[in-house]
Amino acid sequence: MQKFELYKDKGGEFRFRLKVANGQNILASEGYKTKASCTNGIESVRNNSQEDGRYERLESQSGKPYFNLKATNGQVIGTSEMYSSFSAMENGIASVRRNAPGATVDDQT
Repeated sequence: MQKFELYKDKGGEFRFRLKVANGQNILASEGYKTKASCTNGIESVRNNSQEDGRYERLESQSGKPYFNLKATNGQVIGTSEMYSSFSAMENGIASVRRNAPGATVDDQT
């Protein structure tokens, strides 16, 4: 079952990660000061995940592909893991598209 895990990090900020049925994290947020802002971030992922133009495909300094999902205002709302290849990254994007809209929220705060 796909889900957004909403949690509080060691620094006291709220974060979420999108997990798929096998337990793999496919998207992680940055820190939010409030739980409400974090919840809005989850909704933004659901709303923006279907638009290909919202995915920024990148390469790390070590040559590993990854992506950011951006909101309509250009703000990054989620970052992927590092992938071994560009095709694996594209599979990750497809997984976010497939899983984000129907994912439940597991509030661990």
